[in-house]
Amino acid sequence: MTCMNVLFEEQGDFKVGTVLSDNGTSVQVETASGKRAKVKAAAVLLRFETSALVGFLAEAQALAAAIELDFVWQCCGPDEFGFEALAEDYFGQRPSALQAAALLLKLHSAPMYFYRRGKGRYKAAPEDALNAALAAIERKQRQTELQQRYVEELLGGRLPAEFEPVRARLLYKPDRNALEAKALEAACAVLKTTPAKLFERCGALPSSARYHADRFLFEHFPEGTGFPALEPPPLPVDLPQAPAPAYSIDDAATTEIDDAFSLIERADGSMRVGVHIAAPALGIPIDSELDRIARRRLSTVYMPGDKITMLPPQAIERYTLAAGTAVPALSFYADVSPALDLIATESRLEMVWIEANLRLDMLERVFNDDAVRARRVEHAFGAQLLRLHDWAQRLEAGRGKPDAAREARAEYDFRVDGEHIEIAQRKRGLPIDRVVSELMILVNSRWARLLDEHDWPGVFRSQQEGRVKMASAAAPHQGLGVAHYVWASSPLRRYVDLMNQRQLIALIRGEAPVYGRNSEALFAAIRDFELTYEIYADFQRQMERYWCLRWIVQEQARMLNAQVIRDTLVRLERLPLVLRVPSVPDLAPGTRVELEIGAVDLIELAVTCEFRRRPAPADAAPAVA
Repeated sequence: MTCMNVLFEEQGDFKVGTVLSDNGTSVQVETASGKRAKVKAAAVLLRFETSALVGFLAEAQALAAAIELDFVWQCCGPDEFGFEALAEDYFGQRPSALQAAALLLKLHSAPMYFYRRGKGRYKAAPEDALNAALAAIERKQRQTELQQRYVEELLGGRLPAEFEPVRARLLYKPDRNALEAKALEAACAVLKTTPAKLFERCGALPSSARYHADRFLFEHFPEGTGFPALEPPPLPVDLPQAPAPAYSIDDAATTEIDDAFSLIERADGSMRVGVHIAAPALGIPIDSELDRIARRRLSTVYMPGDKITMLPPQAIERYTLAAGTAVPALSFYADVSPALDLIATESRLEMVWIEANLRLDMLERVFNDDAVRARRVEHAFGAQLLRLHDWAQRLEAGRGKPDAAREARAEYDFRVDGEHIEIAQRKRGLPIDRVVSELMILVNSRWARLLDEHDWPGVFRSQQEGRVKMASAAAPHQGLGVAHYVWASSPLRRYVDLMNQRQLIALIRGEAPVYGRNSEALFAAIRDFELTYEIYADFQRQMERYWCLRWIVQEQARMLNAQVIRDTLVRLERLPLVLRVPSVPDLAPGTRVELEIGAVDLIELAVTCEFRRRPAPADAAPAVA
């Protein structure tokens, strides 16, 4: 017994069913699985009689597989057609239901070859469109094969050669639509690792230090850290000569020597102290190429063992206060009485002869607390240093920061040699620190007051209620105990110091302000500097953390002492490293604890630690070297 059946389309799929009832606009059908459904007449594509529907679509699909698409496309012509008519031409006779269904399935499965034009109707794709679609399919297939090759190479511990030109982007800012990024992500998913660690596994990340440094460069120096070829900035030719030679005090790695000091002692015991600041503003006009370079960078970037200077070498060499040269400087002079009272001050532009560049590591050996107590510093400038230290103590006390209130804190010197790191502790608050810091605070606060007294804008720093900020108008700096404060003593290293120096030079010369009260350039520089300076500081802290962890690995440190900051947060005693150690019990801040060091991850900058004990009182904290 035969029944009327229909082939219909439902949500993009073809189905067949036996007609139970037909009211003209729709039919009630029962599918081969026994499910009943109501089908709109517009969805019915073929009506046919057959004894059984089971396997009908499977047979039609098998027959469709044998139909050659290219041949059908070539034969159907450019006009729109119905599938049944084409089936009759293709099979050379009135097609059976199975043949008609097979051709329909074939047409429907090839949208690149045949465009749908309505119920059971199609139109052959134009030749150029078809060729483009086929090329796209072939290209996609090649890409799939290439991606799979990439994945296999990565899983095998080899970095594909094609990854090398896009290495940085893959590590730091991958384009997830790129073939290389997809392969890297797939390989990482299989190995349950990160891209950086997979690169390391493939031997393509030889230096974990460079991995962290290069991330910063990729984000903030995409064009590299080099400078264009520039002529050295000009030097002024009409400046008077300073009355006394000067000397600088810096660490051994400093090349941008911004400040130096001089001292003239008089017979009556009074003295004239000079603070001499390098004056690059004299040779770097606003909107010059050098100015634009400095404005983009805004500051020198520091990291252990390296730095990225704000100014190119030829500008630094021209204005740095290098020993054995006469250089232009913005000088601040203070007349001091025999009783160490500040009597008068003066600021002027002049050429200063730099007698020596004193280095901290050498100077500390002879200019220290013991030498001050003994009133004897075995150095060519020893007597001057003692006099400057006496006055620095008076300045410190005058700011409400008496010597007794000082806390000896440690600072750390990172010495990097390739992959080897030395981290040396140095106690802060030494006599040499006091001399440098007090004279810098004095000159920066006095120059800030000078600008404010003339109602000139500048880049002022203030601290009130613990909050430090920059603004174009002066406000007290409570942390330093001064009513006015600017950064003006490092113009080779900070752009805001260079801007302030321009204002000060114009004021001293009796010229109009370089930056007016509502200067957009001034406001924009303040905004950009604060943001950029914090980014650079974060990078420096990150690299210091890296080298601390590297030291732990290098020294194979297994047990280290620390002090509780709060809760489970501790600070190591041997390294400038703060860690979160969940196993630390509830202890008062400052309590010493001993930690067992576990695994160190130099890529994630993480280390696992376990609390072991509280050292006995007899276990003294390590001395600060």
